[in-house]
Amino acid sequence: QEAIIAGIGQLPKHLRLSLTWDQSLEMRRHADITLAADLPIYFCDPHSPWQRGSNENTNGLLRQYFPKGTDLTAHTPTDLAMVAAELNGRPRQTLGWRTPAEALNDLLSPPQPTGDATTT
Repeated sequence: QEAIIAGIGQLPKHLRLSLTWDQSLEMRRHADITLAADLPIYFCDPHSPWQRGSNENTNGLLRQYFPKGTDLTAHTPTDLAMVAAELNGRPRQTLGWRTPAEALNDLLSPPQPTGDATTT
């Protein structure tokens, strides 16, 4: 829970609009996260993975590194960060074949002038 709150807190406010979660036990203290991170949390309907397709795809990618049932506490934060970096550097069809890192960078970067303005 603390790691979720810390991670959310690192994002700019305009990227912290809401969080959608499944019906898993990890979110049993979701109200604490909502209060600490000032972030509304919504839940998908049970047995409805299509309601969070990108998340389900990411879960599948994570299973390449951590088979179902893996105890993540057996891995160091460095191990987990390495996997996150690899996945964030992998192009995704849903992002127009950009990587998640590129898409996030675009969201974090200030708008650039287009150069279309005419001068008089």
